Amino acid sequence: MHGLGNDFIVIDNLNGVFNENSINIPKLANRHTGIGFDQLLIVESSERSDIDFKYRIYNADGQEVQQCGNGARCFALYVFEKELTSKRKLNVETLNGDIELTINDASFVTVNMGKPEFMPTKVPANFDNQQKKYSINDTEIGVLSMGNPHAVIHVNEIENIEIEKTANDIQNSGYFPEGVNVGFMQINSPSNISLRVYERGVGETQACGTGACAAVVFGVENNLLENTVRVSLPGGDLNINYNNGSEVFMTGPAEFVFEGSVKV
Repeated sequence: MHGLGNDFIVIDNLNGVFNENSINIPKLANRHTGIGFDQLLIVESSERSDIDFKYRIYNADGQEVQQCGNGARCFALYVFEKELTSKRKLNVETLNGDIELTINDASFVTVNMGKPEFMPTKVPANFDNQQKKYSINDTEIGVLSMGNPHAVIHVNEIENIEIEKTANDIQNSGYFPEGVNVGFMQINSPSNISLRVYERGVGETQACGTGACAAVVFGVENNLLENTVRVSLPGGDLNINYNNGSEVFMTGPAEFVFEGSVKV
């Protein structure tokens, strides 16, 4: 499946027979010798009565991570289309807490991403005090968590800049013990931004849902953006709604690409 070009393989593990330790995730993620994907999504059952499913995510490097916004939309559409549920509003358990998914139609899903976390110890990030902006290697960044850590950089234009070196410098700075996704945000208007995201364990992706949320939160908190913003990513657009201190809502598409089996 993919959400704006951010692509996933989704595995139904409601029967509990799949064991992530039995497969080589980086090998499967290789686009030349494997299937190829940015993240692996696992559908599991939850032991809690108030939760519909458990949602687990692995990056292409094999590391389990807490959250993936584009993946959450694909997850919702998958369980609905595969008739694992008849509900259009789902409560899903993740490593970072619970999220609410609403299936609007055959391809669009709204995700309640919860509230952003700014406290450095919760991101986590090795800064002494919470600030609106921080500086790493003379680069000014916003730092927050949307279930996973993000650094947001406001740039004049993103089309022709080389983001890999700057992103790697921030990721390897020692400030982020669990790694960090680095977003480069160009403000086109108070209601529209362009964004490129260099994700931890993956590299630059066509789209990053939590990265889009983080960029809009940073922009709203610094009085640069309105509360509802269209985020234009290389793979397409997401709509993000955020009011200071509230939950973040993300709406965007999810699509099936193909189905198959692989011997592991």
